[in-house]
Amino acid sequence: MRLVLLAVLVAGVAVASGAALVQRGDGEPEPWRLGKAMSQRRSYIAAAEVGGSIYAAGGMVGETGRPLATLQRYDPSEDAWTTLAPLPRPVRAAAAAAIGHTIFVVGGSGSDDGRRLVAYDIDAGTWSERAPLPERRQNHAAVAFDGRLYVLGGFDGGRVLRSVEVYDPVHDRWNQGPPLPEPLHAFGALLFRGELWVIGGRRDETIVRSVWILDPRSERWRRGPAMPRPMELLGVAVAGDEIHAVWESTYQIYDGRTDGWRDGPRPLVTRHALEAFAVDGTLYTVGGCTTQLRDSPIVERRKLR
Repeated sequence: MRLVLLAVLVAGVAVASGAALVQRGDGEPEPWRLGKAMSQRRSYIAAAEVGGSIYAAGGMVGETGRPLATLQRYDPSEDAWTTLAPLPRPVRAAAAAAIGHTIFVVGGSGSDDGRRLVAYDIDAGTWSERAPLPERRQNHAAVAFDGRLYVLGGFDGGRVLRSVEVYDPVHDRWNQGPPLPEPLHAFGALLFRGELWVIGGRRDETIVRSVWILDPRSERWRRGPAMPRPMELLGVAVAGDEIHAVWESTYQIYDGRTDGWRDGPRPLVTRHALEAFAVDGTLYTVGGCTTQLRDSPIVERRKLR
């Protein structure tokens, strides 16, 4: 099973000499651009967006897969990073989502058993411990919906999971959600049109192109529009009627108006285990691991309108 959990420090990051292009509304090409890089090379971070800022927690660096406790905030309007209070313990391959002004970082591997849930209060700038996950997991996903935290799938060190756990922050307790239709890890997940979408990932030795959609109200899964090509360890983001999915040199865009996928321009730096966000009409990809298994501090940005 391909679980890429090792990366090496490098002195620099190679960028493709030919910039990938997008088309502006006037037909003129708009190139991908590099944003301000993180202060440290990182992959397998847990990240969330709040109020137009991107928060990147934990991750790993180095050929030993050393987990990190780093927390940084990226301000797209200023193209600048700020270092914040570190995680209580280092963690890699965790997941994160925000409810209000609280960021939840859940699971992962590092210095604990993979069940830890910690919450960062943005206003206070402090971390607190919350009720741990019922079972350990890494390479999973977390999505916030209706004031609750959905934690989906993942890998527990010996098997790929179908289970879905739902955290209630008001009562600090976990409940079981409707399990995934198939065991999956290393997938992307997000909220789109009031439903939870699970995109791509890995099932045993197979990288998949499947899409599954959960209606949280009926608690039923159904098949979504499969991607043209399989993807794993991808970053996903919603921008209006579109879903953007990025993995290494593959970039696919789902258009909800036509219910179909199309190819986007090739990223400047091919990376897996990255995060993606759409803020104010611009797509951002953060961190990741290159195809040479070298951690990257890179931020790329692409105007979407």
